[in-house]
Amino acid sequence: MKRYCQTLELVDNSELVEKYLEAHRHVWPEIQAGIRSVGILDMQIYALGTRLFMICDTTDEFDWEKDNARLATLPRQAEWEAYVAQFQGCDPDAPSTDKWHLMEKIFELDKTAE
Repeated sequence: MKRYCQTLELVDNSELVEKYLEAHRHVWPEIQAGIRSVGILDMQIYALGTRLFMICDTTDEFDWEKDNARLATLPRQAEWEAYVAQFQGCDPDAPSTDKWHLMEKIFELDKTAE
């Protein structure tokens, strides 16, 4: 399994932040199916004010560039991206991989050292 962690900043507007959070309480079924179909096993998004943090666990075969490009072509994905772009503090025409910034792992607790 591979893990990718990303961050994104929302527009600094409490009403828009709440709408973004509400949208993610009701993610369209086609979006969830598309995410799974490209090899993403689990996706979690956390929020602190306007700062978002996403964790994506994928299959070992998952290729970040290729599979995200494939995801962008799936049914309703462009519609979803356009909808959530209004809440995101970045270029609304940018692909998701340019909006969300990959993070570098700087620490991992070695569980064998207990």
